[in-house]
Amino acid sequence: MAHRILVVDDDAHIREVICVAVRKAGMVVTEARDGSEALANFALEEPSLIVLDIGMPELDGLDVCREVRKASDV
Repeated sequence: MAHRILVVDDDAHIREVICVAVRKAGMVVTEARDGSEALANFALEEPSLIVLDIGMPELDGLDVCREVRKASDV
């Protein structure tokens, strides 16, 4: 079974570059454009790993990380 990776970045170009590399490595990718979308996708997809941009507006990467860590060791 392929690992699920959640890629979170507000910059579409950076997100796309990371997603291409992760897919080439044979993993399943889910994308999120912001922290709120990341938390929603995390709950639905249960990823093995999150590649998370720290400097996002509103709900930043550190806030997302704190929320994820309340329920998971990801």
